[in-house]
Amino acid sequence: MKLVLDGLYPPICELCGCGLSDGQALCEECSEKLPRIVSPFCEMCGESFTGMIDGSFDCPNCKEISFHFEFALAAMNRCDETLELVHRLKYGREIHLAGALGKLACGALADRRFQIALEQKWPLVPVPLHQSRLRTRHFNQAEEIARVVAGISELPLVKCLTRVRRTETQTRLTRKQRMENLRKAFAVRETWNKKKPAALKGAPGVVLVDDVFTTGSTVDACAKVLRKAGVKRIAVLTVLRG
Repeated sequence: MKLVLDGLYPPICELCGCGLSDGQALCEECSEKLPRIVSPFCEMCGESFTGMIDGSFDCPNCKEISFHFEFALAAMNRCDETLELVHRLKYGREIHLAGALGKLACGALADRRFQIALEQKWPLVPVPLHQSRLRTRHFNQAEEIARVVAGISELPLVKCLTRVRRTETQTRLTRKQRMENLRKAFAVRETWNKKKPAALKGAPGVVLVDDVFTTGSTVDACAKVLRKAGVKRIAVLTVLRG
């Protein structure tokens, strides 16, 4: 089928336009040029820093905040190209880009702190969209990215969260405004409460998945709900650090 589709619609790199094969969206050269997050970075939120820093550290912002997750790490730093890919997926409905973004996100799993999640098969939990936004967009970008990560990492995908209250866009809000905007916005699905999926029974932790980490307000609101539901350990994986 892939050969047929490649013949009818020859795939090209979404950044440089060169010809590709096997349904890829980025050529190797463009993929390698995208700015990965590498040490040194904040051990809590994954914000990268330039210069020499010895040992692990938390950035000044995180020292003033108590998150409900253990740590968050994105695979990529924000740049014009990475932001374009995320926006084209979310707002341009170019769902085929989820494959490339999910593959990029998997790069962050090489961090030593994700090792226990990989060994113990922690479920991947995508950040949910509200039904009204889902009807407009027709898909949840976090879920599509998580689906790709699940296929590569062999971690189970569990959609145990729901968004019960529609919130305004977070783009132009401060951290404090974002936290208030997300108050009581998420909940654990009723079906999950009554009968937990096999993937979650006895799981010591979960990996929350989203497309972008900016202030951490969204994933922290989700983590808070999961903590109340009995999840003991929570890590956060995203494609991009906003």
